[in-house]
Amino acid sequence: MVWLNVVAKNSMEWRGLRMKVGVIMGGTSSERDISLLTGQEMITHLDPQKYEVVPVVINNKRELIEKSAGLDIALLALHGKYGEDGTIQGTLDSLGIPYTGCGVLASSVCMDKDISKRIMQQAGVPTVEWLQISDLEELSSTTVMQLSYPVVVKPNSGGSSIGTQIVREPSTLREATEAALAWDDTVMIEQYIEGEEITCAILDGTMLPVISIRSSGAFFDYSSKYDDGGAEERIVQLPADIHKHVEAAALTCYHVLKCSVYARVDMIIRDGMPYVLEVNTLPGLTRNSLLPKSADAAGISFAKLLDSIIELSLQQRRKEAKSG
Repeated sequence: MVWLNVVAKNSMEWRGLRMKVGVIMGGTSSERDISLLTGQEMITHLDPQKYEVVPVVINNKRELIEKSAGLDIALLALHGKYGEDGTIQGTLDSLGIPYTGCGVLASSVCMDKDISKRIMQQAGVPTVEWLQISDLEELSSTTVMQLSYPVVVKPNSGGSSIGTQIVREPSTLREATEAALAWDDTVMIEQYIEGEEITCAILDGTMLPVISIRSSGAFFDYSSKYDDGGAEERIVQLPADIHKHVEAAALTCYHVLKCSVYARVDMIIRDGMPYVLEVNTLPGLTRNSLLPKSADAAGISFAKLLDSIIELSLQQRRKEAKSG
């Protein structure tokens, strides 16, 4: 493949030239605005001495093909469908352009909350009970009618908590489900549990410091995630036994879901037990995002984080080419 020649020259010196990095952002998903913020933050922190930075704002697949020509690597700032779901990763593979983050398989599996939770459960990772529906008529099924409230209703393949609601009584379930179906073809209805919400950033198979999240709203919704002061997020030192369980759950998810380079695992700790909610293969890198805060606590600056993501991704694409 053409890009193997590129990867073989994996050096920040780049034969005396700057590496041409295309920051791919925008897209067509409900998370387009967050993607643009992530892209701008990346551009701000990429070292101009090492990289020739090319902003690439896309609105469809055709634009990706047209605008990515000549790139040494695609730095993915996309979120949601046609970003995190393996579609763009497969397109870039076919174009021979290396890209950052997880490959096609992990991206597609982790984007589907139902499938990823099934794999977690099979691997023995605690996760909150759930069911999936694709039609409002399914709300009259015996299984749904036996739900205990409150529950969380969310698009099965969504992100950034868009379309997500806490439902506290049966009378509002239909309305919340209908709203979630506006964003996706299937909806997850998940048992709501109270506890300490945490997130675990993973870089190159190593878990970075854990962040505890206390939202100013009813839950960690869109505004809590991205507005200044929307949530209290702090590095937390968990008791040794709980930290052990958290790390084991996070790394097990990372490996069984075939993640690589970097990811973020979201959990809730209840009664000392971590329950995994989901795994993000392209977590946000805005100024309010969690992964950069965790990296900073580990002594990794934003610029160094981007350097690591680029270098590790080039190594990962080369490994995939050899095994494939």
